[in-house]
Amino acid sequence: MLTRWTRRSENISGGEATEATEATEMTDLSRGRGWRSLVRASAAAAVVAIGLTPLAPPPAGAETAAQRTRQKAYVVDSGASKVAVVDVTTDTVTTTIPVGSSPNGVAVTPDGTRAYVTNNGSDDVSVISTRTDTVTATVPVGNSPFAVAVTPDGTRAYVTNFASDNVSAIDTATNTIAATISLGAGTNPEGLAITPDGARAYVADTGKNTVSVIDTATNTVTTTIPIGAGSVPVDVAITPDGARAYVADIGTDTVSAIDTATDTIIATIPVGTNPVGLAIKPDGTRAYVADNVSNNVSVIDTAANAVVATVPVGTAPLDVAITPDGTHAYVTNFASNNVSVINTTTDTVIATVPTGAGSRPVGVAVARIIEVTPRLPSRPLPRIRTDVAQTMGGEIRPAQIATRMGRRVEQWQAPHWRIVSDNGWTSRSITQR
Repeated sequence: MLTRWTRRSENISGGEATEATEATEMTDLSRGRGWRSLVRASAAAAVVAIGLTPLAPPPAGAETAAQRTRQKAYVVDSGASKVAVVDVTTDTVTTTIPVGSSPNGVAVTPDGTRAYVTNNGSDDVSVISTRTDTVTATVPVGNSPFAVAVTPDGTRAYVTNFASDNVSAIDTATNTIAATISLGAGTNPEGLAITPDGARAYVADTGKNTVSVIDTATNTVTTTIPIGAGSVPVDVAITPDGARAYVADIGTDTVSAIDTATDTIIATIPVGTNPVGLAIKPDGTRAYVADNVSNNVSVIDTAANAVVATVPVGTAPLDVAITPDGTHAYVTNFASNNVSVINTTTDTVIATVPTGAGSRPVGVAVARIIEVTPRLPSRPLPRIRTDVAQTMGGEIRPAQIATRMGRRVEQWQAPHWRIVSDNGWTSRSITQR
């Protein structure tokens, strides 16, 4: 059987780092002061650092924030032990992130800030910051971790451990194991999904032809659902209303629809050969199923529980992820080293994203990232002393200010300059006299 996916904060006076500054900023954020308060504090510090007299703070409402939303697809490459980051606007790989050995599955937190990647070969989970696209933590779990799913409130990440026959629950605040849930010997869990209310996790038990239902409040198995003779359930997806769970079964080339109110099968839907990964649109109307051997994606109408379209993709498709707006589906093609992008309105492939020669794309998830950039206040802050301004022949240059303040400085609009902190959040304007 083919396996599915085999601040530092600087004191700007002299550029010296202080732990106190870091602690203060973190405390301020946790107490809800937000970036506006930090902007005022950093601006005042900048003024003191160069011997200026601060002006009165701008009137309330003078500071605003520009908000930008980006979407990135995180594609797990088991061949290179990396994660490729795809810009969904251009459908190109923008960077790759080294992770653990033989990575498998990936899931993104609801706020889009982190991606959790299971590393089947190193028995751990890599935690990626989607802002910096770097690994910020590594969490040891069970043997051969396979898939991962994050609760809707973002507080827990559940990981199936294929060879340990259990599920690890990671506390995402501390990135430590909060609980380990045993499923029984020989279950060999693979895919899993969590209900929209976060109350239950549905786990595909490939070794037992069943689906285990975990109560996430007690982290215990409450129900085991038989899928049928000859079945090999490998993945699960749940509708946005939580009413049904869809289970991909490579043993019978079907998808089973489970009524989550009764935990019984209400429909069995024939699809392509070896259905492995599946995902459901945010509006709940369609399920997209990767058929690994028939090299296509079956599109299921969830109202009729029937296939309404079949979309040819690359070779050996494994996983599917749908963008948060529901307009596109990203399909990893294990053997053709690329990702197919499907327009979900027309159910046609509109782009193919190469992931590199020798790559083995397996799991995929799409993150919706909200970036907030503070704007300059309506009134500029303190003027720079004449002697400072004239040290470069009357012209203020970024290098000069950066040297004196220990900060990166960007030109905003002459003669205004913007001081930007290391974490990219705090910004204020200074002007030449």
